[in-house]
Amino acid sequence: MKALVLCGGMGTRLRPITHTMAKQLVPIANKPVLFYGLEAIRDAGIDDVGIVVGDTRKEITEAVGDGSRWGINVTYIHQEEPLGLAHAVLISMDYLMGDNFVMYLGDNLIKDGIKGFVESFEKTRPNCEILLARVVNPERFGVAELQDGRVIRLVEKPDVPLSDLALVGVYLFDENIFDAVKELKPSWRGELEITDAIQWLVDHGLRVEPHVIDGWWKDTGRLEDMLEANSIMLETIKPDIKGHVDSLSKIEGKVRIEEGAEIIESTIRGPVVIGERTRIVNSFIGPYTSIYFGVEIIDSEVEHSIVLECSKIAGVPVRIEGSLIGQNVEVIRSPLKPAAYRFMLGDNSRVGII
Repeated sequence: MKALVLCGGMGTRLRPITHTMAKQLVPIANKPVLFYGLEAIRDAGIDDVGIVVGDTRKEITEAVGDGSRWGINVTYIHQEEPLGLAHAVLISMDYLMGDNFVMYLGDNLIKDGIKGFVESFEKTRPNCEILLARVVNPERFGVAELQDGRVIRLVEKPDVPLSDLALVGVYLFDENIFDAVKELKPSWRGELEITDAIQWLVDHGLRVEPHVIDGWWKDTGRLEDMLEANSIMLETIKPDIKGHVDSLSKIEGKVRIEEGAEIIESTIRGPVVIGERTRIVNSFIGPYTSIYFGVEIIDSEVEHSIVLECSKIAGVPVRIEGSLIGQNVEVIRSPLKPAAYRFMLGDNSRVGII
């Protein structure tokens, strides 16, 4: 069995962060989202992985390399445009032909992995098995309708959902999926939809089975979901202090401080992870915060947030919370008079001012 990991999307819901980095590389608890998926694939016993890449190919290849750090073999497949999940299968046929495969969306986070999913497929040998989860807002997802334990209908982002079973973004296929994707026409979105391909399998009498997971999963394509995933993963960390903490600082709860980090006259209340070479001075870092490497936070408070590498927060008079702060960002209080707000903001930015 092989794996096909999709990393070709543009990440429009996370702009402006994704103007300068791949959405699959935004860190959750200081580990890129994509890495969790690669670990899940490896732990399911799959070592041949094709990664579909687009405009962010350079970033993805630099981060993942040949896959040897996970004990997997990575092949990169270039997608000229993000024309749908089924299109990704279509352009990957030469790589996948002759093997069953799992297709995994690179910005998905599934806490319990996919080992049980793969084992179920290998045991029952359907033509397709889809991973499902019950959600409160199924209109945001592809939705499956079941009858007698079989999938009978799939609808992509329905106005009136037929069930609360959402497609998680992980699928298992045999070779019949190639016949399906060849027959597809673009949807109203101009994409070749994987839901249409699976529906083709159903309509042609092939066996499509559901696998409903009990644990949580997150599509981390939105800020709210990314922050929630960050909070959930931080709950799983073990306290580990490798950096320097001075005698005037307080460390409370589950806190991981990486090598080279400095905590000076500050309070860190976990769960929190602080990356290498980060410096925290006279500040408060509250629960559910992950701070990547090379960050400096001085005279400020940050809680329930993600701060990316080499950013600086200094002298901010109110607590920063529920935020995703990008790479090489400066958030500082200026002493200049007259007092005024000055912004240079990218497309789709959001700013809350008190």
